[in-house]
Amino acid sequence: MSTNMLCTPAHTRLFPSLLSSSLKLKLKQPKLLFNNRRNNHTIKMSSNNQSQFIEHIVLFKVKPDIDSQKVNSMVNSLNSLTSLNLTLHLSSGQLHQSRSTALTFTHILHSRYKTVEDLKTYAVHPEHVRVVNEHVKPVCDDIMAVDWRSEGGLKCVIEPGKAMRVTFVKLKDEKYKSKVLEVTRGVKDEFGGVIEEYSVGENFSERAKGYEIATVAVFNGVEEMEKMDAEKVRREKVKVKEFVESVVVVDYVVPVATQAANL
Repeated sequence: MSTNMLCTPAHTRLFPSLLSSSLKLKLKQPKLLFNNRRNNHTIKMSSNNQSQFIEHIVLFKVKPDIDSQKVNSMVNSLNSLTSLNLTLHLSSGQLHQSRSTALTFTHILHSRYKTVEDLKTYAVHPEHVRVVNEHVKPVCDDIMAVDWRSEGGLKCVIEPGKAMRVTFVKLKDEKYKSKVLEVTRGVKDEFGGVIEEYSVGENFSERAKGYEIATVAVFNGVEEMEKMDAEKVRREKVKVKEFVESVVVVDYVVPVATQAANL
């Protein structure tokens, strides 16, 4: 079955890891400002409708002295990009937690596309360019983007209330990539009782700061995400520690008020 049969672009829907200690974000959660018409959309995706996608994740570090209204405007403007009719899924908001010390971020955008061409079209669309120039760049200290082709078995939409653990890995040497990929691909089996959905792949974005492998682990909620067995996590870390230079890990909960689909 083709991807076109499995998923159609939504007109209005909004946008694991194994390493490092927790760094709780202290930023105030932005107030979400969306009209009732958009919020009343419902998800019509069957749990059996699964396929491969292009994953696109952007991490933002908002300047600490930025007015909260400008942060709200950034988040709302990013979520409004679903109107471009290019994305299968898009959600943006404040991170639940940053677990990294090498690079720290405050906000995220996660979207999915049928093809690389759709992602490229989204990237250069005038409305996307306007949002980035007017609402993102003026309030952010740092931005990184990671793109990869998922390896299948995924739903088009990550439902509101679901928790995501996003991991980006920078290798000490390219020759270690196959070994690290082997370990990361096995994570879902190792934590199968907790992880509902798992996406892994090799980055092809030029804005990834040298991070080469990406994963997204989806959980039913924050409580389930925190249930990951600490000893199992430690064992998985040991398997790749000698091959890895650094890791970025963030947690995010898809906001109920901003998630909608018309599939």
